[in-house]
Amino acid sequence: MFHQSQLVDGKLPVFVFPSSLTFYSDDQSTHKQVLTLYNPYDFPLRFKVLCTTPRKYTVVEAEGTIKEKCCCDIVIRHIDICINNEGIKDKFRIQVVEHGQKKILGRKEVISVLLPKKESSPPPAEDNFMSMHVPGRGRETIQPTSSSRHGPDGNVRTGGGPSLIILLAAVTCILALMLPTHGVDGDTNLPGYLHLSLHQKLIAAYILGLVTMVVLQS
Repeated sequence: MFHQSQLVDGKLPVFVFPSSLTFYSDDQSTHKQVLTLYNPYDFPLRFKVLCTTPRKYTVVEAEGTIKEKCCCDIVIRHIDICINNEGIKDKFRIQVVEHGQKKILGRKEVISVLLPKKESSPPPAEDNFMSMHVPGRGRETIQPTSSSRHGPDGNVRTGGGPSLIILLAAVTCILALMLPTHGVDGDTNLPGYLHLSLHQKLIAAYILGLVTMVVLQS
């Protein structure tokens, strides 16, 4: 549980799954994807979804309220599937405030990329991003980022591929998120010990997000 002193610092963790979105030009079923936003806290949260290139996407329920210890799905559609947009990384930013308040408590960024084919690999991260805005609302600037790492000698170092342990951790988290939720899902053929609590799924989603960031940066 977070106390009021912790809410003021604006560093409230935001739990979103998945931590990145990949659309494929040749697969229409991927042109609509779902982000699940979790609220494990004992108070309701209001959320808002911003985007670096809103003309390329439609977001169903870009703003809303999540009750305490609940979650909601945010449907994102890519509406500008074309070769000129392939390989370009965009960003979604989800920011949350306590219900009835205005101060931003936390934010989470989700990378989105359009690839030509399913077997394609994500390209290197873009260094600069356009200012973030939603039509009819104010603008917010995202600071430039870089995926390169520098060693003590000043040379740029690139990471190797993900290790087997990281891949196993990712697979384990994905399997955990696919299991039924205790007290939410109805009768299933799975035994009771395979019904996870919402808190356990939040932990799995958070770990998967960290693992995904490591894989993308390697």
